Amino acid sequence: MDSAPHTSCNECDHRVEGPLCVGSQEMIRHLDEIKEQRMLPQGTLLFEEGGPCRGVFLLCEGSARLSICSENGQRLVLRTATQGEMLALGASLSGEAYEYTAELLEPAQVVFIKREELLKFLRDNPMICLEVVRHLSDDLHRAYDRVRAIGLARTRGGRASRAGNLAC
Repeated sequence: MDSAPHTSCNECDHRVEGPLCVGSQEMIRHLDEIKEQRMLPQGTLLFEEGGPCRGVFLLCEGSARLSICSENGQRLVLRTATQGEMLALGASLSGEAYEYTAELLEPAQVVFIKREELLKFLRDNPMICLEVVRHLSDDLHRAYDRVRAIGLARTRGGRASRAGNLAC
């Protein structure tokens, strides 16, 4: 693991409108104090499904494959996470195990924030906490849309066409 030059989020060229990237300069300075920034090689496992949650990851550069494992051991790719995305937020907030595996598809600059530090940061910054809630809500709605697309694609021509006349 190579250390990336410690860049302030206030000066970052990759800063996006993510829940942790918004806020006052003072709040961003506080974030700079609690984050660990690294440049990691392709193939690095950030975390594995079912493993104890240590914290949240922010992809500043690069991409990661997000996957889950079925009961029979078959791996299913959920999607590819890209620059600016926060990974393992739900597990970090709930204290539960990681819900999926994240593996870097290319060399990437990654910020890691320990779970305890993240929770304290959110308690100290209620506006950022609301941004995190909004982010989780957006993730949930995207998941609903994916499930809807998969479920309707499998039933087209059958029940879906008959059910299409029903109001939801």
